[in-house]
Amino acid sequence: MSDQPRFGTVVTAMVTPFGPDGSLDLDAAAGLARHLVDHGSDGLVVAGTTGEGPVLTDVERIDLFRAVIDAVTVPVIATTGTNDTAHSVMMTKEAAKLGAAGALVVTPYYNRPSPAGLAAHFRAVAEASTLPVVLYDIPVRSGRRIGPDLTVELARTVPGIVAVKDATGDVAGAAHVVAEAPAGFELYSGDDSLTLPFAAVGGVGVISVASHWAGPVFASMLAAYRAGDVDQAAQLNRTLLDSYRFESSDEFPNPVPAKAACRALGLAVGQCRLPNAPAPTSLDDQARQVIGGLGHIERQVQSVA
Repeated sequence: MSDQPRFGTVVTAMVTPFGPDGSLDLDAAAGLARHLVDHGSDGLVVAGTTGEGPVLTDVERIDLFRAVIDAVTVPVIATTGTNDTAHSVMMTKEAAKLGAAGALVVTPYYNRPSPAGLAAHFRAVAEASTLPVVLYDIPVRSGRRIGPDLTVELARTVPGIVAVKDATGDVAGAAHVVAEAPAGFELYSGDDSLTLPFAAVGGVGVISVASHWAGPVFASMLAAYRAGDVDQAAQLNRTLLDSYRFESSDEFPNPVPAKAACRALGLAVGQCRLPNAPAPTSLDDQARQVIGGLGHIERQVQSVA
């Protein structure tokens, strides 16, 4: 594992702003990207789960890649993976043309391919361009897990596969990947609440939802841990517990709460597209409470920085 993550330590999986009529708002996307970079994010993921990638057209997704890449100087990872290998290859090539720093490629959902099918899929995408590929292992959404053994195999045999976003909740599996993958392969926590446990087994950072409103806290927590101040890291983690609970639930799944938090911060992101239902005003009120509870922590963090 490298000391300086190529995509950053706190990488925000940013929401995708929509206008009142549900249309893609590229100006708001660029503004949001700049806001996130100014508030603790040193990398961004565009059009992922939190970015409602599955409800974007190919044209919208490409336009969104371009707008965010042009707006910031930090690494931008374009989510190009779908459940169709040929489609994923095409989107990865488009992202490479636009200057993305990497491609996030999810396990093909719904198809539930075999390990051999998974390996062939990821290999085909990685070999289609020079764009570094980040595997995205999220079985709760995809219905199939990549798993530690296949992750290590791909890391060893496919030079273009350079990292994994691990949203499996399996800290022991993550430790196996860290121990067995080649030098330079990076593991990111895909669950905010497991950021600190993943760091403890060698993870390089987090691809985060709550960093929309708590980026500096995540950055300080990880910096404290790497500096050997485990107590401070644990204390900062405790301040994030309400954020962990808020960011997704059965009633309000991600990214519905993240967009509520952005609206509470005065960021024009709109509501989610169906099938995610519009959020009630009570969720925006709850977001304000969660963010307000972090206010004094963020001021302390910024004063130390």
